[in-house]
Amino acid sequence: MTRPITAGVDGSPESAAAAAWAAREAVRRARPLRLVHVGTPAPEALALAADEDAQARWAGDLLAGTRREIAERHPELAVTTDVLDDEGAAEALVAAARDAELLALGSRGHGPLVGFLLGSVGQQVIARAERPVVLVRSDDRASAEAAGREVVVGQEGSPQDSADALEFAFRTAAARGAAVRAVRAWSLPPVFAYSPASLELLDESGGMEPYEKKALGEALAPWRERFPEVSVTEHVEIGSAGQVLLSVAPRAQLLVVGRRARRTAVGARIGSVAHAVLHHAPCPVTVVPHS
Repeated sequence: MTRPITAGVDGSPESAAAAAWAAREAVRRARPLRLVHVGTPAPEALALAADEDAQARWAGDLLAGTRREIAERHPELAVTTDVLDDEGAAEALVAAARDAELLALGSRGHGPLVGFLLGSVGQQVIARAERPVVLVRSDDRASAEAAGREVVVGQEGSPQDSADALEFAFRTAAARGAAVRAVRAWSLPPVFAYSPASLELLDESGGMEPYEKKALGEALAPWRERFPEVSVTEHVEIGSAGQVLLSVAPRAQLLVVGRRARRTAVGARIGSVAHAVLHHAPCPVTVVPHS
């Protein structure tokens, strides 16, 4: 079974950008495209929400129109459309992602995720999806994927901890003819705040940065070997992971992070790094679950 690239469509500019992004990615990966609609229309069309028949017609027309627009740009691309059961928007989208290579959704600018995903639905989908989820801004353009802009990926912990995110980043860069910038952020352990003498010993030994560079190099080694055509920049910097990733995001065509979801009394929550970049990165962001 060939997994499709799936995009959520709701009539908003953000979802239109996500569908266009997904179509380009489907062409690059030689995969079919699936357009899905779930739940009520975007806020601009909320007057339809009370009329189920009108809403159903609107959803069908929306998907058909989006499909025509994509066919004009990519006539060779196989496209299917589906209106999903809206009894649970998060559940429907998580199920759609399960059968997809990745799920692309629209997200509005800087600030809380709204647009295609309202309230906590977006966070639930990102936290629970078994496949990568890509959030696309309304101002995303194909020109942003031009040569010279990097695929940025965050790496942390052991090589296994970030293996899924690194594979996604390298595979995407290879398909686009792009370079990868692998970012590993680090900070001083709390003990150094209470022991200046320990900090002096650390300086004399060359500091922690060599160890962080070694860890990043070891994590990248298998992916360099598997994708020798991809140019790689190793970026090691002191600071919080979210801040360091956001500092290089303006020159990225895509930002990739791993997912560390946790369960709380009010449902699944994503990690702080993914939360930061999803809210503030100017480029599309891919959240990749750990296998």
